Amino acid sequence: MRLAFLGDVMLGRLVNRALEARPPTDPWGDVLPVLRGTDGVVCNLECVLSDRGAPWPGKLFTFRSDARNVRVLEVGGVRAVSLANNHVLDFGEDALADCLQVLDAAGIAHAGAGRDAEEAQRPARWTCGRTRVGLVAFTDNEPEWEAAPGRPGVFYAPVDPEDPRFQRVVELTRQLTAEVDVAVVSAHWGPNWGRRPLPEHREAARWLAQAGARVVWGHSAHIVRGVEFVDGCVVLYSCGDFVDDYAVDEVERNDWSFVFLLEWKPGGVEVELVPTTIRHFRAGLAHGWEREAICQRMRELCAELGTEAQPSEAGLRLRPA
Repeated sequence: MRLAFLGDVMLGRLVNRALEARPPTDPWGDVLPVLRGTDGVVCNLECVLSDRGAPWPGKLFTFRSDARNVRVLEVGGVRAVSLANNHVLDFGEDALADCLQVLDAAGIAHAGAGRDAEEAQRPARWTCGRTRVGLVAFTDNEPEWEAAPGRPGVFYAPVDPEDPRFQRVVELTRQLTAEVDVAVVSAHWGPNWGRRPLPEHREAARWLAQAGARVVWGHSAHIVRGVEFVDGCVVLYSCGDFVDDYAVDEVERNDWSFVFLLEWKPGGVEVELVPTTIRHFRAGLAHGWEREAICQRMRELCAELGTEAQPSEAGLRLRPA
């Protein structure tokens, strides 16, 4: 089984406007063949899919994409999305309900937000051939959006092993591991910037790996961070931004990212990274000096975490040092 993990996919604002004239394949650019060469794509949906709702009062950045743009996810081969983030309620509870219905109608699994706490915490499940995959999704952003009995919201959990909400993430991961072949934990965590994982994120990854997670898939930071192997678990501390309309920080380079390809084989999991950029509201394969710069940064960040990143035809191939 081969899965592609992406960071934030934001289809609102100028991307939404561009999609009024462009085909649904457009946001994926020339990365689309890479995505279609997998058994499925998993991404953080950094917007709500709906045609109604008003922006959350006082919130500076609010992202909504027309409900019809679920087609973008479909043509990109997206099998599952995380909704545990700080934008899924940008246009209120009705818009979130619409988004859940739209994803269900498209057959796209989702986790991390719901009409109440039970639904928000419920793991997503899907199959790739005979391989059963499950996803638990949580966020430490927007605590006021925490779902509760009878109240829509996100699966909110501070990244603190002593907090019962984080222990709930661990317990759900342990339960999911007993029911699927590959358990994935999505973590929309931490501040927007900073190239290195926070110490508490590294500790949390160890808790989740011990609970049986085979992938800890981090996002929220607008830039990529290094990858670590922990007891057979692949820890993607931050997958950065993949599609959006954001201004680019010329130092941090939030327009640089990767397709994180994970392939499970009898001997274990293989990890390959395909470097990408964002241009004109679409993803694209990185070339020339940018490709080398993106890969060099990742090589250095991985080395700090005990991971060796060797050049490959696609970009980089990772393994424990």
